Amino acid sequence: MLDIKFIRDNLEIVTAALGKKGVEFDAASFSSMDERRKSALTRAQSLQAEKKKASRQVGVLIKQGMSPDAAKSQVMGGIDSDISVAESEAKEAEAALHDWLMAIPNVPHDDVPAGKDEDDNIEVLTWGEPVKLDFSARDHVDLGEPLGMSFDAGTAVAGSRFVALSGQIARLHRALAQFMLNTHIEEHGYEETYVPYLVNREALEGTGQLPKFAEDLFCIPAAQGDKDFYLIPTAEVPVTNLLRDSVVEAELPIKKVAHTPCFRSEAGSYGRDTRGMIRQHQFDKVELVQFVQAGQSETALEELTGHAEAILQKLGLPYRKVILCGGDLGFSAAKTYDLEVWLPGQDKYREISSCSNFMDYQARRMQARWRNPETGKPELLHTLNGSGLAVGRTLVAVLENYQQADGSVIVPDVLRPYMGGLEVLNP
Repeated sequence: MLDIKFIRDNLEIVTAALGKKGVEFDAASFSSMDERRKSALTRAQSLQAEKKKASRQVGVLIKQGMSPDAAKSQVMGGIDSDISVAESEAKEAEAALHDWLMAIPNVPHDDVPAGKDEDDNIEVLTWGEPVKLDFSARDHVDLGEPLGMSFDAGTAVAGSRFVALSGQIARLHRALAQFMLNTHIEEHGYEETYVPYLVNREALEGTGQLPKFAEDLFCIPAAQGDKDFYLIPTAEVPVTNLLRDSVVEAELPIKKVAHTPCFRSEAGSYGRDTRGMIRQHQFDKVELVQFVQAGQSETALEELTGHAEAILQKLGLPYRKVILCGGDLGFSAAKTYDLEVWLPGQDKYREISSCSNFMDYQARRMQARWRNPETGKPELLHTLNGSGLAVGRTLVAVLENYQQADGSVIVPDVLRPYMGGLEVLNP
């Protein structure tokens, strides 16, 4: 969440910055709630000071021979009741402002371009040349079904937007995940991390999915006593929350990588990408998460995005990198790069990774801190994450970019050790 003091001191800047995200910031409501909170706290503190002063007077009266009960009755009056009321009002005002701020998105970085939607994102670079085939390109559905990809089986078991993989293509899917993990661990310095696939409400509030985006999640009501569980929409949620309510004493940066399934309701995507694996309710992803100190997160974002790019380059998959405009920027993100891979079957670039810098926005919600060795004081961390990569979409990209005229698919060189030396997938 945003820092209250920063908002108070920069109302016009915050209002303009959130406007870049298409969000109308109600400065008047903020100021009103903030003033109510401060007034309630001031009254509670003032009454506590009065009670302290009165306590000294009680002591004087007792020394003069008055009974303790009589002295308290004479001096204290109803001050304890007044304090209770004032403290209750202060807590209510604090909670109201906190809940209101939880629904306010992060302010975009100065580098973020203005724009309404994905059409206004700006291309930063391209890598590789889009594949030109001398035959009519098939999409991954036509290529995959003879290789063991079954949407009918997925639908029969669970419903629409599910797929079942068998045989060669299931092994290729696993190979991709293992290749990504090994690359990030051995070459990029990430620590492999295994996390729960179910999380509580507090974890999702910490990373910003709740309270605003409940409809995008799969909730399991009252799964543990009176608490709801949620299927993770991304490993970002459990991995980032590993440092919740903590003060890190270790050296920064902390870099973690996790391979997990991800579950999304795809609310609002009715009619979009109904064919194939591009938009599924369940998919696998290798997620990169970094925790860094303030002042280092911009450099870390470039590094993390480069780690995701390295996977595409090793696989020989053409892609482009875009910086998201304000209107397409995520709720918690201050700045985001998307990597979009070339898909011959669709004759276009499609998103395969999203890499974001959240600054201290998530850390403030989670109270994730580190101890600055120079001052000895706890400071909020900066958090970042990115897909390194989405496994299913990478599978799609490999099938379409390495397809042959006879329907076979060449296995990229870097994946062959994970495929038992197999060089070609044959229908």
